[in-house]
Amino acid sequence: MQWQVLTFAELDTHTLYSLLQLRVDVFVVEQNCPYPELDDKDLDPQTRHVLLKKGDKVIAYARVLAPGVSFAGFPGIGRVCVSQTARRLGLGKVLVERTLAETSQLWPATDIHISAQCYLQRFYEELGFKAASEPYLEDDIPHLQMIKYFQQTATA
Repeated sequence: MQWQVLTFAELDTHTLYSLLQLRVDVFVVEQNCPYPELDDKDLDPQTRHVLLKKGDKVIAYARVLAPGVSFAGFPGIGRVCVSQTARRLGLGKVLVERTLAETSQLWPATDIHISAQCYLQRFYEELGFKAASEPYLEDDIPHLQMIKYFQQTATA
């Protein structure tokens, strides 16, 4: 297995296809949630795609978004997913840790924002995030804004 951090321009067509297939499988098919998966945020030159490949297949994926792309003035992470066949191996935690490290390297000394599905609140809290909103619906799924504050990052 091989971890990679790539810009959109660095993605080869097979890797791009595989990561989009994983995102659609998880967020559209598994969660029965039709929504526009291709949102142009992947194209931002500052976006980083953090992925784990097993052979030619992407089995874990998240993206790092520059300040202002999804959250006003702050960097964020999103589209965090692990393939069904690779779950229960602890990859989700490693994926988020790697994604947070990449975000902190690109934008040091700043808070990191996410829009988390509510059922994952405890998972993200264990990684240092704090709830920053009441639950709201995003694509008909309950979410909440969560923030990993810089002060926690510096002492964690």
